[in-house]
Amino acid sequence: MKLLAAVMTTALVAGTAYAFGTIKGAGQNLEHERVTRRAFACANNQPSDDCFQKKTLDSLAGAPGAFGAVGTPDRGTLLLRSEAHCDGGDYFDIAGYPQTKAAAQANIEACRKWMTAKLEAAVEAAGDLLDANGALRDSELPTIVACRFGGQIKGRAKCNVLEHFGILLHASQDFYSHTNWTDAVDKNAPASPLNPSGLNNRGPAPYLDLRTGKPFPGGLISGCFEAKSAISEPKYCNYGPKAAPRVKHLALNKDKGTIDPQIGAGTTDRGRINDNFRHAVEAAVADTKDKWETLKEQLILTYGPSRGTRMICALTRDKPMKAC
Repeated sequence: MKLLAAVMTTALVAGTAYAFGTIKGAGQNLEHERVTRRAFACANNQPSDDCFQKKTLDSLAGAPGAFGAVGTPDRGTLLLRSEAHCDGGDYFDIAGYPQTKAAAQANIEACRKWMTAKLEAAVEAAGDLLDANGALRDSELPTIVACRFGGQIKGRAKCNVLEHFGILLHASQDFYSHTNWTDAVDKNAPASPLNPSGLNNRGPAPYLDLRTGKPFPGGLISGCFEAKSAISEPKYCNYGPKAAPRVKHLALNKDKGTIDPQIGAGTTDRGRINDNFRHAVEAAVADTKDKWETLKEQLILTYGPSRGTRMICALTRDKPMKAC
């Protein structure tokens, strides 16, 4: 228990250095927020079902002094849940490697299942937005008091939908930062757990389309991240009498770099190579947009066109009682 407390304290003080960044500082630059804003900002704050107006986007993406829904997994108990960040899918084809290829795949599959569960939870929570006659319920909308996301504590329906959706987005964005989906390897270094293979893809992974059951991509891995890694990544995720390194989050992540006003260079070792950071961000932005399309489709399918359309309006507008 003392070790767990130390781990949690270390991780929380740092905000988190182990996912697309959520804070500004400690080498991070609000990467989760900026990916989300690139996907969903309304031009001139003009309302649309394809974007979120300013106050609502602040709640979803984060703003000064607030993590936002998408930052929820980077604090509290979700911080060390590997499925919330697509961690733990490490494998390298070498004798004695401590995790099998099947176990690595299962850990990444758990991340996709986590996303599906959060999508379903968001759809369920949306049911409370409307009354039996299909009218918006003012008591279920943030008006004077903005949404606050506590993980276990639920509040107004719109806030609950945004929270589940934000947690989903966090995982899907971390998929691109933490796996080798968009990566190229360092050609100047030999293949090893410190320089694992990259799939060098562009754009969203069909595997992450939650509408369908696409097969698991061959060669897809993510990095090892144990609870104790929050104290020291180099010191942990090693194995054997010589403390050989596993494929670590430290070796694969593209968590840090400039996104706003333009996507710039990555600042992690993996992110600096071959524009790996840019490719991860571009894929994450495109997938973030697609996750909203998926949620909209599920709202229509679940509640019908009339109620579903009103829910979508309420979720994207700052003043839904007037706009919807």
